[in-house]
This record gives sequence, structure tokens and C-alpha cells, in this order.
Amino acid sequence: VQLQASGGGLVPAGGSLRLSCAASGFRFRIDDMGWFRQAPGKQRELVATITSGGSTNYADTVKGRFTISRNNAKNTVYLQMDSLKPEDTAVYYCKAQKRLIGVYWGQGTQVTVSS
Repeated sequence: VQLQASGGGLVPAGGSLRLSCAASGFRFRIDDMGWFRQAPGKQRELVATITSGGSTNYADTVKGRFTISRNNAKNTVYLQMDSLKPEDTAVYYCKAQKRLIGVYWGQGTQVTVSS
């Protein structure tokens, strides 16, 4: 079981990035997928989640700027990040969850937004 995140990088304020996270090795359909982030000296926080049916949930700080989506056939979740701000700088982690079985985390990808 592996979650491979990609798409992070350095971008100026106001710019955009698209993160991807591909899940492999799962023998079952993944229920919920999502993105969390952790800035230096801070706790990991929720960014956005999406169910297998497409229902989404966003942190207030990213509503209207970030869009989460997923491709169930490819077991892949995406995070389109627009109008990025310096305070969005963090390591972004993807998460996959199968209820009653377990929670799985990716390795993280660095997003840095310069002012």
C-alpha cells in the first residue's frame, strides 16, 4: 500500500499549483481521500477531503481558492490550488481512508509560496 504525492514546488503569491496523489496496492475501494498540511512549528491541519461519492469538505482558510477532486478508477486525488498565499506554505500530505480498516498517509510534498 502506497500513496505517492507530487506537484509541490515554489510559486509566487497569487500563483497556482496542482497536487496529485496516487494510491497503489489497495485491494479495496478507498472511501475518503484528502489533503492535510503542516507548516513549521504548527500542527498538521485539514485542507480538504472528498468521499468516494464526490462530497467535499474544505478548511475555511482555503475555501474558494482550492479545489479537491478524485479519479476513483485511478485511485488518485488532486488538489488544485489557486490564488496562493505565503501562509499556504507547508508540507502537504495526502490521506486515504477505508472505514473500519485503516488510514494511510503519503510522504508529503513541499509547497512554498513566496511573497
